[in-house]
Amino acid sequence: MTKLTSFDAFRIGPKHRLADIKPNLKTFKLGGKKEERAQLEVLALELNDLQNRLYAEGQRKVLLVLQGMDTSGKDGTIRWVFSRTSPLGVRVSAFKAPSAQEKARDFLWRCHAVVPAAGELTVWNRSHYEDVLVPVVEGWISKEQTQQRYEHINHFEKLLTDTGTTIVKCMLHISKDEQRSRLQNRLDDPEKNWKFAPEDLTARAKWSDYQQAYDDLLNATSTSYAPWYVIPADDKRQRNLLIAQLLNSTLQRMDMQLPPAAPGLQDVVIE
Repeated sequence: MTKLTSFDAFRIGPKHRLADIKPNLKTFKLGGKKEERAQLEVLALELNDLQNRLYAEGQRKVLLVLQGMDTSGKDGTIRWVFSRTSPLGVRVSAFKAPSAQEKARDFLWRCHAVVPAAGELTVWNRSHYEDVLVPVVEGWISKEQTQQRYEHINHFEKLLTDTGTTIVKCMLHISKDEQRSRLQNRLDDPEKNWKFAPEDLTARAKWSDYQQAYDDLLNATSTSYAPWYVIPADDKRQRNLLIAQLLNSTLQRMDMQLPPAAPGLQDVVIE
C-alpha cells in the first residue's frame, strides 16, 4: 500500500476557518503532471482493491460527501479518484435543488433513500449541506432554524455511524480568482458551454456570504464521528491526490476482512 500523508492540517477543529487553509496549497511535490497522474493511478488501483474488500465483507458502509462552490471540482474528483474502481459497489448521488415532492417533507427526507447499503461506497455530489447554505445565504430560514438544522444533521450522521457507516466529508476549497478562470473557460470553450449556468454568477456575487455560511456549518457539524476536511482545490491534480489518499487511508483503517471460504473448498478440483 502507498504511504499516506497526515490529514490533521486539513481537519476542521474548534473555531477553524476556511481562511486558515490556502486553496492553492500544494501538498504533494512529485515532480510534475506526469508524476502526479502516475501516483493517482496507483491510488486509484489501491482504492479498487479496498472497495472490493468492503463489498466482499458486506457488513459496513462508506459515505464520501463532496461539497464546494461551483467549479470546485466535485465531478472531476469523482471521475479521477474512482477511475479504476468497479461500479459494482460504488454509487454516486447528485443533489440538485429540491423538487416539489422533496420540499413537502423534512429536508433530510431525500437523504435517507440514498445512504449506502452494506458493502457499498456511496459518493454524494453535494449533499444535505445544501440545506444550510442556499437557504441561509438567501435568508429563507432564520438563525434559529439554521441551528436546528445543524443539530438534525449531527443526529442524522450519528445514526449512520452507529449503524456501520464511515463518513468522510470533504469541502473543496477554491479561490474566487480560480473560480473566475474556470467559469470563463466554460464560456470560451463551446464544448463546455453546457456546464455554464447563470445561477453560477448569482452565487458568485454572494461569495463572502457563502464563505461565511461554510465557516459556520463546518464548525457546527465537524464531529468526532463525522469530521470535515477542507481540501485545497485550486490545483485539480493535488485535490484529487489528497482526496484519494484520505479515502484510501480511511478504508485501510477499517481493516476489512474477506468472508471465510465454504467448508471443504480447498479440496475442490475443477475438471
